[in-house]
Amino acid sequence: MPAPEPTPPQSSLPAATAHFGAHVLAEAAARACDVKAATGDSPAAPAVPATPALSVPAPLPPDAPTAEVPTPILGLERILRGPSGLGTAGLRVILREQLPTPSEPSAATAKGRPIPGLYHHQVAEPDPVRVEEVSRRIKSWALDEVSLYPKDLEEQFDGFSVGRYMVGCHPDAPTVDHLMIATRLMVAENAVDDYYCEDHGGSPVGLGERLLLAHTALDPLYTTEEYQAPWAKSLHADAPRRAYRSAMNYFVQAASPSQADRFRHDMARLHLGYLAEAAWAQMDHVPEVWEYLAMRQFNNFRPCPTITDTVGGYELPMDLHAQAAMQKVIALACNATTIVNDLYSYTKELDAPGRHLNLPVVIAEREDLSDRDAYLKSVEVHNDLMRDFETEARELTLNCPVPSVQRFLRGVAAWVDGNHHWHQTNTYRYSLPDFW
Repeated sequence: MPAPEPTPPQSSLPAATAHFGAHVLAEAAARACDVKAATGDSPAAPAVPATPALSVPAPLPPDAPTAEVPTPILGLERILRGPSGLGTAGLRVILREQLPTPSEPSAATAKGRPIPGLYHHQVAEPDPVRVEEVSRRIKSWALDEVSLYPKDLEEQFDGFSVGRYMVGCHPDAPTVDHLMIATRLMVAENAVDDYYCEDHGGSPVGLGERLLLAHTALDPLYTTEEYQAPWAKSLHADAPRRAYRSAMNYFVQAASPSQADRFRHDMARLHLGYLAEAAWAQMDHVPEVWEYLAMRQFNNFRPCPTITDTVGGYELPMDLHAQAAMQKVIALACNATTIVNDLYSYTKELDAPGRHLNLPVVIAEREDLSDRDAYLKSVEVHNDLMRDFETEARELTLNCPVPSVQRFLRGVAAWVDGNHHWHQTNTYRYSLPDFW
């Protein structure tokens, strides 16, 4: 007799919502409805591009029945009041009627075309004024402040178009300073990948040691006085550690302690994924497809969209971020964005020396498919992940009608869409295979 299937895990979000108390939710909903009261006469922040799947449910009526109210969570009312502090005066609740329609691609990006059959949403072109300013600042930081790349790699740095990338992924960032938080971290993470793992002298041999020491730039060492000084000196030893240290210092000035701890956790996940891929490279092993996808759930873009609230100038409460349903939505979103990278970088990786694992390569090897069929099946895998992400996100907005949850989910969706748009239009880095 076959063993029974395990009972699927049940979302605890409805219970978590009740935990906050109906009076808190009603108060938060009233704030969400009254845009004028929430913003005063401050100028509006840039609106988030429309994502059809993430419609925000109607707020609870003011006369909703009250439940037994437990002791409130410390700091919850401050969080639900909305963003405060540097650069947040222009923030407001963004209603769906105010979302812009996508614009036509600019002449600079008109060459880029989406992968045929790939499920995605067209988004507005990133604000060119912000793109120019972020690009100027990040280049100054990378070349002058942390000496991240030598001059002969300047063209590659420019071709990455990180300013355009981050402006497109964070359309609700209230200021350029907020955008720079994400941009420095993105560049630092990319440098670790380049220098430690891939393009610029990276190797799987000894990767664990390098990642561990670099991680202490994010999650500092606390030891005896005798050994603290040499550790502090080591943070300047190479470009990735300098970049991590500097970017993290900027980040923690804007983030709450829980947001900083969340980011450190996500970076540990990323480094664990790097190590799995490095182990396969050392063994010359092609994993099973499900094993590859498991690795990609760790070695993916997760640290980037999960700071969307810090970059937006507000905070998703820790208890809500930790809910299983929220974790599932974040994982699905980040898995989808990472398969986008596999698909758009496919020809670039084929042209590089050595064997690079990506989803089409693994499917072709493990399922005995042609390169074309494996690539097209990878598109289907992406599309399934995207639809699952949107379905789960929609359900979460209904089960947990808290404004910060809904805004965070819109931010993650905007990051997913901006990430695709950057890959599609960055013809300096990417070109599509001839499979259609």
